[in-house]
Amino acid sequence: MTQPTITETKIVHADATALGVFGLALVTFVASTQKLGWTTGSVYLMPWSLLLGSLAQIWAAGIDFKRNSYFGAIVLGAFGLFWAAVTLHWGIANGWFGAVPANADPRQFGWACFGFLIFSVFITVAAFEANKVFGVILVLILVLLGSLGLQLLGVNPDVFGQLAAWAEFFIALLGFYAAGAIFLNTFFGRTLLPLGKPMGWVKKGG
Repeated sequence: MTQPTITETKIVHADATALGVFGLALVTFVASTQKLGWTTGSVYLMPWSLLLGSLAQIWAAGIDFKRNSYFGAIVLGAFGLFWAAVTLHWGIANGWFGAVPANADPRQFGWACFGFLIFSVFITVAAFEANKVFGVILVLILVLLGSLGLQLLGVNPDVFGQLAAWAEFFIALLGFYAAGAIFLNTFFGRTLLPLGKPMGWVKKGG
């Protein structure tokens, strides 16, 4: 009896990390200009926060889940959802969904920043075991989230507002470098732009 022929199909997904990191870099770059006073308002920030900050990172996270890239999937997914929520927050504040209720309390955004700050502490540990550039970006994200949260709660808003603004600006610059480095290194199959070796503080099991 003839044995049936078994054909296996392997679906290969390209590394989408560069796109996700570029999305983070672009949205923080644009958003930082508002915090630094170079631009005003949040209306025209929303297209970038929705498409680059949110959708690009969530899409890249979906690809990383399929590639079993645990770090990229979780980090890009978490911050993609963060920017989706920020976009909705700005949309509500700008009256895109009708009049803002009288009991609306923007300080809740501050507490959300603290929640992401707590989670980002764990991400930072792993980031330094990915590469040094990611590690520094996450340290700046900790500064951004903590400062923004305190500003939104009314704690010395001038100081913490400026600290958040500059942290976000430097996240963007490092993000552009990381996205470009990942893209070129992956495309050429060798290291053209270094990201820095893992710190080696924590050894992986198994």
